[in-house]
Amino acid sequence: MLTAVALTKTYGSHLALDGLDLSVAPGEIFCLLGANGAGKSTTIKLFLGFIAPSAGEARVGGVAVHADPQGARRQLLYIPEQVTLYEELTGLENLTYLADLAQIPERSALRLRQCLLEAGLQAQAADRRAGEYSKGMRQKVGIALAIAKDAKALLLDEPTSGLDPQASAEFHDLIVRQRDRGAAILMATHDLFRARAVGDQIGLMRAGRLRRTLKGAAIGAADLEALYLEEMATV
Repeated sequence: MLTAVALTKTYGSHLALDGLDLSVAPGEIFCLLGANGAGKSTTIKLFLGFIAPSAGEARVGGVAVHADPQGARRQLLYIPEQVTLYEELTGLENLTYLADLAQIPERSALRLRQCLLEAGLQAQAADRRAGEYSKGMRQKVGIALAIAKDAKALLLDEPTSGLDPQASAEFHDLIVRQRDRGAAILMATHDLFRARAVGDQIGLMRAGRLRRTLKGAAIGAADLEALYLEEMATV
């Protein structure tokens, strides 16, 4: 569903992403781990078509992003570190607006309220102004949009940064549900613990290169931490 083939991005003499090859199948979570500047966010921006590759190709459902960015985005949902909502609108009104922009066919108030409930937002919160929302509640509106859109792929960039442990656990449970309904999920994160808990595949990135790919179910937390530190220390 998500495929990178020799995907490369340079900015002048700086190599931000160096020949990335990866594949995320439907019903799979791929977690990208790495320090700031490792190339995680650059990878996500290339899949979104926000920036153009210097070489190689990103594909979404077989669609080359650089050739048909709108066709690729129709299959995607992007959840950034901070979901931006209109503060004066309610959660439901924000979701309605976003669903209109995405041209989601079934976007009745009843359907969108159900999507918010499925995303873990309490029923009464749907009618509260988004200016009163916590970060975790804002992220749930993003997940509700993915549910309403029936997104085939999700791109997540540090989605749980700044969340408390309970909110982080709730968010990752929601992500697992999206995986179980068949979505392909690519998540950039610093959280080794959650990456191991939810990741079917875990990629260790450094200096624009994917150094190692691991199976989440096949590695313990201590071993993952040791490998991560080893890769980050490699010259």
